[in-house]
Amino acid sequence: MDSRCFISDFRSNSVFSPPVPKALNKPFLALPCCWSARAHRWLYFEDAQFSASPRTRKSRFLPNLECINIRASRESIKNSAEEKKKKKPGVAKKKLAVFVSGGGSNFKSIHEACVEGSVHGEIVALVTNKTDCGGAEYARNKDIPVLQFPRTKDGADGLSPTSLIRNFEVEFVLLAGFLKLIPVELIRAYPRAILNIHPSLLPAFGGKGYYGMKVHKAVISSGARYSGPTIHFVDEHYDTGRILAQMVVPVLSTDSPEDLAARVLKEEHKLYKEVVAALCEERIVWREDGVPLIQSRQDPNHFC
Repeated sequence: MDSRCFISDFRSNSVFSPPVPKALNKPFLALPCCWSARAHRWLYFEDAQFSASPRTRKSRFLPNLECINIRASRESIKNSAEEKKKKKPGVAKKKLAVFVSGGGSNFKSIHEACVEGSVHGEIVALVTNKTDCGGAEYARNKDIPVLQFPRTKDGADGLSPTSLIRNFEVEFVLLAGFLKLIPVELIRAYPRAILNIHPSLLPAFGGKGYYGMKVHKAVISSGARYSGPTIHFVDEHYDTGRILAQMVVPVLSTDSPEDLAARVLKEEHKLYKEVVAALCEERIVWREDGVPLIQSRQDPNHFC
């Protein structure tokens, strides 16, 4: 419909002043309606989208009328309010350090979620044992400090376990494809605050030597029907910390290790973001027997 034709039916009369609708005791401009001089009554509309002509904008009863979509505006306000409710009130953004050894796709995914706001955190440092890896390059492009760990003999920018706290005020450490064993002093400095993601359903196919494509080859060779990522807290050994979250991925009869790896990685990105969001919103609770649970954002009485 031509916007001018649509608007012409809603021009105000310079002499006649339309009555304010009694049923809706609100200011005129907040109402999803317009006065029709032709119909001599208020017309209500749900999804009108139009642009007023200059003459109409000067009208006494439709001042400054721009392109409006009332339903979209209401939905936008509603969605904004719901999004605010999702964030736990009074919780400040958490400072995160991510450890990588390779391309860092999980690191990139979490960083994007932090920037977009779905994760209430900030990555303040990228730690790596390979300063030329893809994850380190991405971090430098995003102005995230890159630190080397373990520290080399002649490395001036190496990382000591306590420098994360002293220099960057890091609250949580996220391992995302980091292939070195975390030293005991760092684990003690961050009790229940270091997470790792592993590409199998632990405790199966975990431990020293199980990483990357080696995991997926072992899964297929075993005849296992299911695999998937596991996120767990880090202790002093490889892949033995308390399990926090898992996602099941079917193993197909035609799968190659590369096929399975691609599907598992896709779920890794989703799962890690959800878990880090819960971590930053302080929704991780510990059962009396030491098992960590994730509290639902919508229902605080529900855990998974």
